[in-house]
Amino acid sequence: MLKRLAQLEFAIAALILGVIVVLVFLAAVMRFFGYPLIWSVDMAQLLFIWLCFFGAARAMREKGHLGIDLLIRRLKPRHRLWLEYGLSVVILVFLGFLAVEGYRLTVMNSQRQFGDSGLSYAWVTSAVPAGCLMIAVALLNNMVRTWRRRDDGETLVYSRTDTDFNTPTEL
Repeated sequence: MLKRLAQLEFAIAALILGVIVVLVFLAAVMRFFGYPLIWSVDMAQLLFIWLCFFGAARAMREKGHLGIDLLIRRLKPRHRLWLEYGLSVVILVFLGFLAVEGYRLTVMNSQRQFGDSGLSYAWVTSAVPAGCLMIAVALLNNMVRTWRRRDDGETLVYSRTDTDFNTPTEL
């Protein structure tokens, strides 16, 4: 099921990126001919916000976020695992807080209009709680997979290992 969710997220992100490219291209062409599409820039910005959260969720799922492991690399694998679990709990709490505040912001901005598009600004701010939920699901999935393989002494929540590189990534 999570594989299907990852495939759906990827397909939506690819579609959003394609729409952004088309919107920006059309806006440039139409502006050249003297007929600017005022709403296209607003729509591209809205879609870019959503694309960022889809990308962050995919990076979390594939352990692709940048990290500096200079100090924790020196820890024993068991200690490093527990440190990563502790950090994961902190991140999940932060994502929960951000999702709640993002939801409040979405409700508060539901009557506000987004630029010249005529859309509610809630479409922009709703990316925050939805994105936090996607990232949290990906993080929880990584935590569960790591817990199941905790005895191998190699699998971690955030750091890619040789087994992660050998596993084909899903589309």
